[in-house]
Amino acid sequence: MSVHPNAIVEDGATLGAGCVIHAHAIVTRHCTLGEGVVVHPFAVLGGDPQDLSFDPATASGVRIGARTVLREHVTVNRATKAGAATELGADCFLMAASHVGHDCRVGDRAILANGVLLAGHVHVGERAFLGGGAAIHQFVRIGEGAMVGGLARITRDVPPFSMAAERDELVGLNVVGLRRRGLQAATLAEVKAAFRAACAPVGRPRELAAAALAGGGFASAEARRFLEFFAGGRRGFLRTRGAAPGQDADG
Repeated sequence: MSVHPNAIVEDGATLGAGCVIHAHAIVTRHCTLGEGVVVHPFAVLGGDPQDLSFDPATASGVRIGARTVLREHVTVNRATKAGAATELGADCFLMAASHVGHDCRVGDRAILANGVLLAGHVHVGERAFLGGGAAIHQFVRIGEGAMVGGLARITRDVPPFSMAAERDELVGLNVVGLRRRGLQAATLAEVKAAFRAACAPVGRPRELAAAALAGGGFASAEARRFLEFFAGGRRGFLRTRGAAPGQDADG
């Protein structure tokens, strides 16, 4: 473990083997860092939630998985409830000035580019990529393997393996990302079919996905996870191109 000059690691923080805390970074007592986590200058981990009703005496925390890298000026706020934690998975990469709000969960190998803003209670799936300056509304879910374009404004759930851009616009599947995962052609075809079934311009995604699952024909775990995603959430889902306003707000 290496703690550089002028870094602050408060008494009570837990740091795994091989962590590197660069100069002027702050790791509060509310933090648990896995092995090999790297925290760059002026990052602040475990600060109080930006919630006016929060009681600073609340015993909440931040947990960061092994080998995650947090670049300059990253902020990760602790959770709002006693015993809870804001969580980042293993092998994540948070670029400069990105922000993870209270009670967020970020999956393994997710990447947040410069200036990404996660409001409270956002869930980001594993291997998701969020482009620079993207802003994510509270309680939104970003599915695994999804890609969100730079400067996007996202207020609804982003399905797994999909691409989102602009203001809540569902662009299509992240086919390049799926291929890089090494999926077999048959599995990729099933994911495409699941996308077409649930994300049609007409109809409610939740109902369409449930009907597709009930009808069978999806053997791959990836296609089933895609369809099962629509059973949860509270923000509704992205609108597809060609959908009428409000047509797929719920589902």
